[in-house]
Amino acid sequence: MDRSRSFFAIFIALACCGFGIYETTVSADSLFTANSLNETFVAAPTPTPSPSPTPKKIQEEEGVIRIDTELVNINVRVIDRNSRPIGGLRQSDFTVTEDGAPQKIDYFSQSEVPTNYSLVLDNSGSLRRQLDKVIEAGKILVNTNKPEDETLIIRFVSRDKISIEQDFTSKKEYLNDALDNLYIDGGQTAIRDAVYLAADKVTNYEKAKNSDDRKRRAMILVTDGEDRDSYYTEPQLFEMLKESDVQIYVIGFVSDLDKESGFIRKSEQSRAKTFLERLASETGGKAYFPSGIDQLPGIARDIASEMRTQYSIGYIPSNEKEDGTYRHIKVTVADGPGAQKRIALTKAGRTAGAVPDPSKPATKPSN
Repeated sequence: MDRSRSFFAIFIALACCGFGIYETTVSADSLFTANSLNETFVAAPTPTPSPSPTPKKIQEEEGVIRIDTELVNINVRVIDRNSRPIGGLRQSDFTVTEDGAPQKIDYFSQSEVPTNYSLVLDNSGSLRRQLDKVIEAGKILVNTNKPEDETLIIRFVSRDKISIEQDFTSKKEYLNDALDNLYIDGGQTAIRDAVYLAADKVTNYEKAKNSDDRKRRAMILVTDGEDRDSYYTEPQLFEMLKESDVQIYVIGFVSDLDKESGFIRKSEQSRAKTFLERLASETGGKAYFPSGIDQLPGIARDIASEMRTQYSIGYIPSNEKEDGTYRHIKVTVADGPGAQKRIALTKAGRTAGAVPDPSKPATKPSN
């Protein structure tokens, strides 16, 4: 079984030292520790924020702005008011706008396409009671995989305990074995770091191999939603997710968190639920908040169905400028028979050809 984790550790070193998010000097040796079975991410020491960066300029050459327009691909789920998925729709049922401007749909499909997804599983002490059911739910998801689907399993606790337990594979026996080896560990939970790293890994996996790549990309996050130890801030995480193609499905065990709010701050439970709901809504996924662990098998089957009952839509944007600005995407669907309300769910927007940041490495290490 290939359990190589060298890419993950190197990427963290680059993320902390080369992304230009903070000004901090850290040696590569201090960024990770390893044993014979596992390489584990260790984030840099608590950084000191640098001044806000100045806006990036549009790259120009001799007064001419370079324009390289390409097809924008989005995955769309359509549900009714009871959150039941709706299939069998036609291209003519959909309307797509970008920053309010109607877009011509150039590609449309409802056929099942291969899905690359990551299971990102909280193994901190707060999930002790749920771990057996989390493993069971993970196996239900894995066993619904089609032959061309590939799954990545990431275990996380604190920032120094984020590890790939099984790299992308279509082999169900490898995935089930990795799930069986999960265990609870002590540490302050680093949810944002785990999501950031997993989203980058899923977004970029295999993309370079096929310029016409239309694989679906998703993440299934299981956690209580309370972050205590992340290097990345919430704004940094959501800025990164704007540029990713990953739909995030969340299973949030928030009921055990403190419900009491203070005079200024929300309660732990309220903050966690708001954060997890935002992760799902802004990426076109869905959030589940089970009241008991007995609901997990049903939720797992629901997520497996949701990931595959979707529409793939592609359009060439009418605004051809690749200027690094964020464009809001909205998809609407015509009502069904008897004025049945149909609700389209997709990612909130995209970054239009972000201008390269000279502080970031030109290329990332291959896996």
